[in-house]
Amino acid sequence: MADPDLPSPLHAQIGGQLRRAILERRLAAGTKLPSSRLMAEELDCARGTVLSALDPLIAEGYLVSRAGAGVFVATDLPDEMLSPPGRGVPATARDPGRDDGVILPEPADGDAIAFPLGQPDRHAFPFPLWARLMEREWRNPPWRIAGMPHPFGHEGLRSAIAAYLGAARGFSCDPENVVITSGVRESVSLFARIVLRAEDRAWVEDPGYPGVTQALAGIRIRAVPVPLDPFGFSPETAMATAPDARMAIVTPSHQYPLGIVLPLQRRLALLAWAEQHGGWIVEDDFDGEYRYSGRPLAPLRALDRAGRVAYLGNFSKILFPSLRLSYLVLPAPLAGAGGALMAEGPATASLLGQGALARFIADGHLAAHLRRTRLLYARRQQALIASAERHLEGLLDIAADPGGMHVIARPHPDLAPIFDDVAATRAAAAMGLRTSPLSRCYHGPGAPHGLILGYAGTPEAEIDLAVRRLTDVMKTLRPAQPARRADTDERSGWE
Repeated sequence: MADPDLPSPLHAQIGGQLRRAILERRLAAGTKLPSSRLMAEELDCARGTVLSALDPLIAEGYLVSRAGAGVFVATDLPDEMLSPPGRGVPATARDPGRDDGVILPEPADGDAIAFPLGQPDRHAFPFPLWARLMEREWRNPPWRIAGMPHPFGHEGLRSAIAAYLGAARGFSCDPENVVITSGVRESVSLFARIVLRAEDRAWVEDPGYPGVTQALAGIRIRAVPVPLDPFGFSPETAMATAPDARMAIVTPSHQYPLGIVLPLQRRLALLAWAEQHGGWIVEDDFDGEYRYSGRPLAPLRALDRAGRVAYLGNFSKILFPSLRLSYLVLPAPLAGAGGALMAEGPATASLLGQGALARFIADGHLAAHLRRTRLLYARRQQALIASAERHLEGLLDIAADPGGMHVIARPHPDLAPIFDDVAATRAAAAMGLRTSPLSRCYHGPGAPHGLILGYAGTPEAEIDLAVRRLTDVMKTLRPAQPARRADTDERSGWE
């Protein structure tokens, strides 16, 4: 039964219980649910609350709504999706055995040029409103900010994040388990230091974000690249590659850089591995806020029944880069160990702005901003693809992506044997284009080449000119020396 006294919204509680009932076969495929009115009466809640619980499950494919007939449990779920994870090792913190590794700094934020990665549209952000919130924070600082802050960050912001995740991402969490960080790399490093020992092994996606491997190397954790297949990260491949790994770091909502959405059956298989083997999962919900077509899937954290998933989010990428605020949601049993670790040194996430961000979220401005920018970025992706079809035929192929803030431009088959994405990136930079080499995201030699193009921060009116400049770059390229890796980190918005 839903409990109105719990911190998570009633609709999230109801939705979570229905999801578990389907996964555990307590609700069989094809079962018709009671009407929303009857469910509301039985649960003693508003009908709108029931509808808010059912809508995400319909979008995720757990339920099917048939006009005039009602809502049914989906019949096309494969058996693997319905197999609940087995009982496993309880979630307890290990002696971190940590080392004071240095996380490499982010590259400096450059000028506003076309195709930068991880850059939102700064003109879309309500800076006048933000200035008023910042002024209020300065004029009326709570004593907790003026004095010694909580090691996990601003309490109001942590509460606002917990409420937002319950409403937007479909899982509840206690604000006491939310940690404010300065970026994804700090979040990864912190969690790894809590649950792993030096020289432990962790699976990372190949291709993937280089900053994750750098973060692990800084604390002497051995990253094990797991090659992706067309469906993304494969737990089966990971087990064959390094069966002794203790952690998996994945981007299931929109894999970076390939944009793959991890299928539900693989999500459940990964959760089963963690529960049965005492492993840990770091879920970086990269681009989870931006989905333009297709139905979204529940985050791993929403499916996790054993407390094995740490959830990462980033505000800098969706609001403005200089904010430099991210967050980590710890499994509840690890909050004590995380607090002790954070208390050992000064906070790296600036306290300035945390109060303003808390009010920005609580007053509904974040949700409104995301609604506006989803429409804006979807149009920009469409404009980019349409322009590429006009100008880049025979040079670069760009496919539509159902989500995210970037696309991948792959060389035409005739050009692929001689295409060097690092050289192309340098040539594009001379034309005012900030493309990024796809090969930089792979581990080891033999990586495919291509260009990663961020479009969110490029005004729609400027996209066609930028594509024509890129066309000129591609036409001037000649066979080059074998590519070498770029010296900089590419996914700047990730931090």
